[in-house]
Amino acid sequence: MSRQIQDAYIVAAVRTPVGKRRGMFGRVRPDDLLAHVLREVVRRVPGLDPKEIGDVIVGCAMPEAEQGMNVARIGALLAGLPDSVPGYTVNRFCASGLQAVMDAAQRIRLGEADVMLAAGTESMSVMPQIMGNKVALNPEIFARDGHVGIAYGMGLTAEKVAARWKVGREAQDEFALGSHRKAVAAIAGGRFGDEIVPYTVREHRPDLASGAVRVVERVCDTDEGPRPDASIEALGRLRPVFAAAGSVTAGNSSQMSDGAGAVLLMSEAALKRCDAAPVARVAGYAVAGVPPEIMGIGPIEAVPRALKQAGLRQDDLDWIELNEAFAAQALAVIGSLGLDARKVNPLGGAIALGHPLGATGAIRTATVMAAMQRGEARRGMVTMCIGTGMGAAGIFEKV
Repeated sequence: MSRQIQDAYIVAAVRTPVGKRRGMFGRVRPDDLLAHVLREVVRRVPGLDPKEIGDVIVGCAMPEAEQGMNVARIGALLAGLPDSVPGYTVNRFCASGLQAVMDAAQRIRLGEADVMLAAGTESMSVMPQIMGNKVALNPEIFARDGHVGIAYGMGLTAEKVAARWKVGREAQDEFALGSHRKAVAAIAGGRFGDEIVPYTVREHRPDLASGAVRVVERVCDTDEGPRPDASIEALGRLRPVFAAAGSVTAGNSSQMSDGAGAVLLMSEAALKRCDAAPVARVAGYAVAGVPPEIMGIGPIEAVPRALKQAGLRQDDLDWIELNEAFAAQALAVIGSLGLDARKVNPLGGAIALGHPLGATGAIRTATVMAAMQRGEARRGMVTMCIGTGMGAAGIFEKV
């Protein structure tokens, strides 16, 4: 029996604050971060019976060790969702969280489910970088010239983009400084308050005097990466870390981070049953491949495809979350596509806010939804480059 394509709506989206690698979430498990946002996003729709959730889809770029064992199902169980709610994990590297959102939307659009949970989680503190628990690259990558690009470190791909698109060191540092300044101002203005779910970290510490074990709690409610003291002088003193004569530094690259985000999606029928108000409609999504050695330019190919699918022009977008893997690639994408820089990362990007890999797409979706709820955007996009040479772009339209 054929089904009529229906719209998929985002009803709620939340995220944890993003912690620096080995920072405030350094000893927190990624499945616990995931369970935290899953519980909260369901709580925000009081009319929803959790048994109606058709599936939980979770993006994770390194789905092994503490974030292995099908972290989606583990997170759903830890969150206290009914046993009847299944879950599975998806991996499209840096776009994993966004892919989870779009896979969930597709299930609704096809009429296979009325309620879906999508999320992303990643702890770069617990995962050895960058190959996980062991070097796993296929030897053929090195044996064939056509595959060598896959083995390039992310920093080297950024250096290649900087050289080919003529993005100089000064421009990269200025962009990085702008990211920090926007993020610091956003935090000071309380602009992340609606999307962030505070997380209480509990630590057990011995009291040597009494012989007892004390439980120490601290509430994490603010992104850890933005630096109020960032300056062009400090950024300029940093040395290139990927190529001796290069321009890519730790200061103009995204931060390694820990965090999680979750998004609740519904069909129109479910909205009526649950008396829920939608924030936005999922309007389009596209993924494109590019040469692995210049993976950072992936959005240049993905964005036009997503816009075409959504029936929109680039100028129709009010808010663009472009993941700042590196300042070099972000500037190359902005310049090549002719994006309005005022619309790109209005609250700062990954250079300041961090990039917890597979969680980033869900986290930045929460940021766009919050902007729409504040009346600051009607149409928004989340886009990023992806390791091994891909780009992804998802478009949302306020309801």
